[in-house]
Amino acid sequence: MNGASREALAAARERLDALTDSTSVDAARLADELAAVTALLDREVSLRRVLTDPAQAGEAKAELAQRLLGSQVSGTTADLVSGLVRSRWSQSRDLVDALEELANIADLTAAQKAGALDDVEDELFRFGRIVSSNTELRAALTDRKATAAAKGELLRSLLGSRADAATVRLVTRLVTAPRGRSLEAGLESLSKLAAERRERLVAVVTSAVPLSDTQKRRLGAALAKLYGHQMHLNIDVDPAVLGGIRVQVGDEVINGSLADRIDEAARRLAS
Repeated sequence: MNGASREALAAARERLDALTDSTSVDAARLADELAAVTALLDREVSLRRVLTDPAQAGEAKAELAQRLLGSQVSGTTADLVSGLVRSRWSQSRDLVDALEELANIADLTAAQKAGALDDVEDELFRFGRIVSSNTELRAALTDRKATAAAKGELLRSLLGSRADAATVRLVTRLVTAPRGRSLEAGLESLSKLAAERRERLVAVVTSAVPLSDTQKRRLGAALAKLYGHQMHLNIDVDPAVLGGIRVQVGDEVINGSLADRIDEAARRLAS
């Protein structure tokens, strides 16, 4: 997002945080209702354009949103959506993207309140690894001919009681309503949002063997000191690294694996 849309989303996220700080607000229900509004506006292009028309007064658009949604969702959700349509948006589709992001944040907030955010982060990461290594599963989850109900049932059989309820909701929404994104990109976006809820960066750590708890703590502390930010570690075991570890934080890679040192030595010899 750019310009006005970025500012509108930032303001909406602040309002969402203020709402979910209240113990009286059911963050999971809020997430479901925001997701329903997302689906509505993604489907109804003309309505979306009316609600983001810069020529229309913000209050008039907010009143329209209240009339449309007031009897369908909670007052909290209706008020949040009304605030969104009062704002200016660079593109009408940005409003839908913002609603979807708020829905995901609300679900992650519900997990955080339940003390399950770490589990959700790990489950999203592991599910992404499973999908990337299983072409048949990925094909089934991204099959455009398959119904949303069939995909949802497949996910329930895969995750079911094995994953936190927030993880199941997040992944199910992503798979059944991808909105033009790849499954991998959607899972990466969810992982980043989850890490952000804890104000942490995500480090993808690849090692030849599983790391002990002590090693994880030491590595996490070292990375936190290096980046000046609390760090969440996603651990991936890959015997191909031969030894040492490979750490990726965003676009930056810290390479300490034996395989990479061998490759580097070979390149130097070749030159």
